[in-house]
Amino acid sequence: MNLEERILEAMKEAMKANDKTRLSTIRMIRSSIKNREIELRKKLEDEEIIRVIQGMIRKSEEAIEQFQSGGREDLVEKEKREIDILKSFLPQPLSQEELVRLIDETIQETKATSLKDLGKVMKSIMPKLGGKADGKLVNQLVKERLSP
Repeated sequence: MNLEERILEAMKEAMKANDKTRLSTIRMIRSSIKNREIELRKKLEDEEIIRVIQGMIRKSEEAIEQFQSGGREDLVEKEKREIDILKSFLPQPLSQEELVRLIDETIQETKATSLKDLGKVMKSIMPKLGGKADGKLVNQLVKERLSP
């Protein structure tokens, strides 16, 4: 079962369970996927759907910061619940050890020696991760590894 089918099944389950928050979040996911398909004029693969969901998570995290600064705790909680639902459709994230091992392997493959090679390492490692790690965390760990 591909990711789009899993999302559709989850939507049906949310309808049956009368879970309004989950249902609206899943509908939001499906809408974002459809919009992206219209933009690209093709059906999205699982990896592309994962990128759409990751983008939605990033936007929700930014919204949380805005709501916290505005003192709107009710909206913060709503966004956090939506993020949990969005994350349930992403692949299991890599552990810190696995991520560091993969970064070290990629640094050796690309023969990176300094921070100047950061872009080369990031370009090589991100497709390998396939949505299993946050890009900001990967960037930070690569910087630590390349710093003298």
